[in-house]
Amino acid sequence: MEHDYILYEKKEQIAYITINRPENLNAVHPPANKEMLEVFSDFRDDHNLRVAILTGSGNRAFCAGDDLKYQVKHGKPGEPYPEYNEYPLGGITHDFKCWKPIIGAVNGYALGGGMELALGCDILIAVEHAKFGLPEPRVGVVAGAGGPYRLTKQIPFRIAMGMLLTGDPIDAKEAYRIGLINEVVLSNQLMKAAERWASRIIEGAPLSITASKQMALIGQDLPFDEAMDNWPSEFRKAMDCPDYIEGPLAFTQKRKPNWA
Repeated sequence: MEHDYILYEKKEQIAYITINRPENLNAVHPPANKEMLEVFSDFRDDHNLRVAILTGSGNRAFCAGDDLKYQVKHGKPGEPYPEYNEYPLGGITHDFKCWKPIIGAVNGYALGGGMELALGCDILIAVEHAKFGLPEPRVGVVAGAGGPYRLTKQIPFRIAMGMLLTGDPIDAKEAYRIGLINEVVLSNQLMKAAERWASRIIEGAPLSITASKQMALIGQDLPFDEAMDNWPSEFRKAMDCPDYIEGPLAFTQKRKPNWA
């Protein structure tokens, strides 16, 4: 599967997805969004893949957001690009359901749409020089790919509002302090750290992992009692899977489980 703007590689059970527009700080435009939706859909539907790692080319930017040069050329006031209705920013920021874990390996700037793309990941690892922010108000646009909704759920509300209303970015150290990211590493350790997280996830039962993600995300929007009474699809699959017996059996026999 070859693309013009996205690199996509499969190694064992891990999918590697790289935004490959370094000359634009990996900013995305509708053609790149289309390709990202294609590769993320392939990852979701490939039963041999367990975890995806998303990053950007080079060492300057994870993703600098929407390609504003493209917007100036093709956009009109009050009208989104026609392609946005079909291809959401980054492929995963809207109307895309995938219960497999996605790890963001943030190798530099994650600004605007790049920040929204990072917020769509489940685990975030960042290099020391990474920057996170939603500067849209400073360029006269609005974070329309889920940023205000996700950010206020993922960090304390007042801190989120401060970032949203000023547009000021934060560095990786601050992002870690407020719980936005999981780990800060040196640049040459980024992919190793992401792979370490991926390997730890893969040690778990496949359906237990997807059920856990599905329940966590669905539960964010439900009252606790209603969430407890809700048996989502991946939870039901996990209960019916042989792994539901294999896991406890392997534990009692003091051996590694053989997942189905």
